[in-house]
Amino acid sequence: MLMNLVLGLAVMVFCLFVQALLMAVAVQFYGRHLNLAGSPSFFQTVMVTAGVMLVLVLGNFLQISIWAYLFLHLGEFQLYIDAVYHSAVNFATLGYGDIVMTPKHRILGPMESVNGVLMIGVTTAVMMSVLQDALKRTRDARKARRG
Repeated sequence: MLMNLVLGLAVMVFCLFVQALLMAVAVQFYGRHLNLAGSPSFFQTVMVTAGVMLVLVLGNFLQISIWAYLFLHLGEFQLYIDAVYHSAVNFATLGYGDIVMTPKHRILGPMESVNGVLMIGVTTAVMMSVLQDALKRTRDARKARRG
């Protein structure tokens, strides 16, 4: 049990690093495209925020893949696709229960769920921050254009 907790915490810390890195990439992407977010075009604002969202969601999928690799490495699954499916269900906290791990490593599922809740929350926070800033910039650009 202790080894599972250590493994789970190590993967959680690694996923936090991945999320922080992808957040930095997303914020840099947004910074490089501020001219689009600051245009009066709502479509351009949507495109910039969609780009940020894509980077962040890819980060979540990368974390799901990292957990899946751990499950595969521990021998919980024979096929990587099954490990990814199980990992995605845990990460998103769906908890279907159609595929379960052996009692030996079962604690890793809830640990991944905690990780997923935190990382999806961070993704949501960054997205809301970008969306609020982009919409403010679009609104300000429209006001400036009018007059």
